[in-house]
Amino acid sequence: MPAIFDWKHVVCERDLDDLGHANNISYLKWMQSASLAHSAVQGWPIETHRAMGQGWVVRSHYIEYLISAQLGDEIIVRTWIANLKKVTSLRRYQMIRVSDQATLARSASDWAYIDYVSGIPKRIPVEVSRSFEIVPDDDSQPRLREVV
Repeated sequence: MPAIFDWKHVVCERDLDDLGHANNISYLKWMQSASLAHSAVQGWPIETHRAMGQGWVVRSHYIEYLISAQLGDEIIVRTWIANLKKVTSLRRYQMIRVSDQATLARSASDWAYIDYVSGIPKRIPVEVSRSFEIVPDDDSQPRLREVV
């Protein structure tokens, strides 16, 4: 099971904004898709969380846009878990254009583990946390900024 997971996508019409490059919302959708795919590969598809009545929700996102993605670009959204705490986890992402290996964006999401009915944060089950290897931060990664 991969500590670092690559999710592939080809930029299509629906990803574009009025300027002809990938819309900011598309990057968020790609992050979400990569996260769900990585979790599923680790044995935790969304259906399992729904059956348990608990799982992940996003608390905040940080995205640093470096180069615009264009129609037809094949991209990789590389993702990994930077930390797991009692009820939260920090997931990092790097969006890479396959043709030249250019980094298009770097991002991070702060996730909270909750009870789906009450919405109250819940301790991350041991079986969930053991399914993910932590990839420690280095100085090249974006820092998730606290928003109050």
